[in-house]
Formats: sequence, C-alpha cells, structure tokens
Amino acid sequence: MFGEEAIASLRAALDVSPDNVPLRLHLAETLLAMSRGIDAEFEFKTCLNYAPKNSSALLGLARSCWQQKKISQALVVVENLIQKSDASGAAHVLYSRLMLAEGHVLDALAQYKLAIEVDPSAADAELAAQLGVQKDGEELGDVFEGRQRAGTDDSDDAINIELQRPDLKFSDVGGMEAVKEEISLKIIYPLKHPELYKAYGKKAGGGILLYGPPGCGKTYLARATAGEISASFIPIGIHDVLDMWIGSSERNIHAIFEQARLNRPCVLFFDEVDALGGKRSDFRQGSGRSMVNQFLVELDGMNTDNSGLLILAATNAPWHVDSAFRRPGRFDRVVFVPPPDEPARAEILRIQCQNKPTKDLDFAKIASRTDGMSGADLKSLVDRAVEDKLRVAMKSGGLQPLTTADLLAAAKLFKPSVREWFSTAKNYAMYSNQDGSYDDVLKYLKLK
Repeated sequence: MFGEEAIASLRAALDVSPDNVPLRLHLAETLLAMSRGIDAEFEFKTCLNYAPKNSSALLGLARSCWQQKKISQALVVVENLIQKSDASGAAHVLYSRLMLAEGHVLDALAQYKLAIEVDPSAADAELAAQLGVQKDGEELGDVFEGRQRAGTDDSDDAINIELQRPDLKFSDVGGMEAVKEEISLKIIYPLKHPELYKAYGKKAGGGILLYGPPGCGKTYLARATAGEISASFIPIGIHDVLDMWIGSSERNIHAIFEQARLNRPCVLFFDEVDALGGKRSDFRQGSGRSMVNQFLVELDGMNTDNSGLLILAATNAPWHVDSAFRRPGRFDRVVFVPPPDEPARAEILRIQCQNKPTKDLDFAKIASRTDGMSGADLKSLVDRAVEDKLRVAMKSGGLQPLTTADLLAAAKLFKPSVREWFSTAKNYAMYSNQDGSYDDVLKYLKLK
C-alpha cells in the first residue's frame, strides 16, 4: 500500500507541476521498481517531451522496454545512447543484456567489459556469470570468447516447451476482419474443409508473417487462431530459442518443431521472429547464420512432414527478416496488423472496463477520440483513469465509478505510441518496397 500511496503523492505533485522532469523521473523509476513497465514507459516518454535529450529518461525508457520484453524498441534507444562520448556504464550494461538476448554474445561481452571500464560500480554479477567474466573483467579459463565451450556443453537440459489450449475465438477479437480472413484462407479453412482443398491440391499448413506496430494484438490473434480450430498452441519467444552455447539454438529450434509435430493440429507462434530469422548477411558470427539455416530447414520439413503444422510469426520489423523466409511454403503470406479501427477500439475499451465500477460509459465516443492508439495504449489509458479514480476514492472514502469524462480526460494525456513505428515503416514502404510487401502500410497512411 505504501508504494501506491507514494505514486499517488507523486502524481498529485505533478498535477501542480507537470514539467518537473526530476520529479517525473522519480515517479517513473518508482513504477519501474514495482515492475509496472507500461506505466513507467509512459512517464519516461513524458519526460522526454519536456527534455528530449535527457540521458536518464532515455535510459529509463530503454529499461522499461526491456522489462516488457520489447527488445527491438529498447535496442533503438540504447544504440543511440551508447554512441555518446559520455555514455554511462549502466547504458553499456543494458546494451550488453540486449545483445545477449539477440544472440550476439561477442558484442555482449565487449559491451560488458566497456561498461565496467567506464564505471566499475556498474558490474552485474548475474550478467558477468552468463558471459563468463570474473570480477576483474577477465574471462574464465574454460570459457572461449566469453561463453562458448567447444568441448564441454552443459546445455543438454531438455527445453521447456509450453503447450496451451486457448479458448479464444475470432469472435473475441475486435475488428481486423481482413487479417482474420487471410489467416482463415491459409490456415483455418484447409482444416475445416479438407476435401475442398484436396481437390485443388492444397495442403493444410504453411506460414503467415504478421507485422505491424507493437501492442496491436498480433499475439492475441495467434491465440485466437488456435482456439478457432481447437488446436494446440505453442508460443515461442526469442529467449526460448537463443542460447549462449554452440549449437544449442539450432537444437532448440528442432526440438520446438518436433514437439509441434507431435501435437498436430498445432499452431506454432514465433514472437519477435526478426531476432531469430534476421538477415544472414547481418550476422557477424557463423552461429547466427547456422541458426537461421536450421529454422529454414524446419520450415521446409525436408526430413519430415509438416502437414497440420500451422506456423504464425510476428515482428515489428519485417524489413530485418531474411528474404528466404518469404519464399513459397515458408512465410509466403505477409499480413499487416494495423492499430485497431474505431469499432475495435470501442470493443477493447469495453473489455478493459469489465468488472470495474462504471457509470454510463459511452465507448463509441471514447473510441472516436483515440484514433491511432494501439490496444496496449488503450489498456494503459484505462489504467491511468483507474489510478486517478483511486486517488479520488481514497480521499472521499467511497467507491467512485469510472465515467466517460474520466476516460476522455485520460485520453488527452496520451499520444499514440505507434507514431515512431510508422515513421520508420513509412521509409521502408516508400523506398524499399519493390515487391509491394508494405503497400498496406502506404494505404493505412493514405499515401497510396
């Protein structure tokens, strides 16, 4: 309760002095310490609106993204930070963690050594152990290049694969009708109407690459796909695959596909696939290229049968995915998942307000004032309105229901988080779109 009271006090002070950057930084750090990454991210971004070059706010923003496992966003921020001559040891440590999560272990090792050279107090015992670095910064004797043991591999433990049975359906997903139809044609209809697809020589299975700004429901849609056909669902993140030991990432990929084949029909979902299937030309290490090659072999089913194996992947950066993944039989459908439209925003808000004290909420009106917001933005908006209402309730000693005015007031404080993504995507769509893969982005931006 003390933490909530402290946050309420900080917010009350900021209501009086909204441009007090040190005070807002303190609030953001407090939220981050409470593992409230979404709220902390909002506050750090607000700090940057007032002080765009504030290093503490930039590092805090990257840390809040890292806490939410938003690797790509965190990388963009930290890469800019460490290019500065006065970059802190903490910035280099975070960049080391991100490099390790991406599988670039040599870069992670170099960044960690630089971090403790810049600031010895930035040393992190857990990260040092992962990289094989002693307290004095030297590598352990039985560790090659930071972490690769060529002769002895202690990583033979079986990978822990989570098998789920989602009860979500497409009817639970607001909007996105065009996206649902694409998935249905490729994945759902072949299983529901096998005789029709057999007549045309089409097999059940294949892959779809979902791309778009973060927080727009790609993972939720993948779960609903599995629920729609009562299939097994295996969600895979980069931490389930990437491993610091030589050959382990390749073995992990093979084990994941084998598990999926044993549980057909199965929807295998890869999140942040750009980290697993990045352009091989970008990998400095042969191990990275080898991992991508193994992924391609499993997608092709060269030594086994992939029928009934339905593969979905999501990325915020499709331009970083190796072009070989888009060949027929692999991820030959690339589907844009935009921010929710107005009816979808109203449905998301309705879901977020369930089981909360409310009074005469006009979801359509609120949805009309939240154009461009992602599903994650809308959730954060409701959370902010609830916090403001809790502050009032604590002072009055009585329950205070959420109203339309409360949510509209919270909406005024938010800017759509997807703008930065569209700024980047627009460049790729306009200048690197020879095959038309990003035409949907241009249509969304009304540039085509």
